[in-house]
Amino acid sequence: MGRPKGGKNRTWTAEEKYEVIKPIIDGLISGNQRATDLGISQGMVKNWVIKFNNGGIEALEIKRKPGNPLLKYQARKELSYTEQLEYENMKLRIENERLKKGYTSKEADQAKQKKSSKKNSK
Repeated sequence: MGRPKGGKNRTWTAEEKYEVIKPIIDGLISGNQRATDLGISQGMVKNWVIKFNNGGIEALEIKRKPGNPLLKYQARKELSYTEQLEYENMKLRIENERLKKGYTSKEADQAKQKKSSKKNSK
C-alpha cells in the first residue's frame, strides 16, 4: 500500500487532523481501523484523539516554530535599534544554553562541521 501522499515528513493542518478523527469521535469507526484505512500510524491518530478531547481543535495546531530564529536578523543589512537588541539578546541566550550544557561555541562549531562533512561524504 505504501505511504500516504506527502511522504514521511508530511505535516497535517488542524482541519485535516480533525477530518481524520471525526468518525472516531462520532463512534462510527475504531481508531485502529481508521489509521489502517488511511495508511497512517495508529499511535498518531490516537494522540490526535487525546489532544482533541483535552483541548478541542486548537490543541491539534502545530505548536513549534520551524527554522533558525537568528536568520531573520542575519539576512538583513540594516537593523533597527530594537532589532539589534533582540538579536544580541537571542545570541546571549543561545550562548547561555551552551554553557549550561557544558560546551563552548568553538566546540559547537566543530560539531557542526563534523556533521556537515558527514552529509557531504554520502
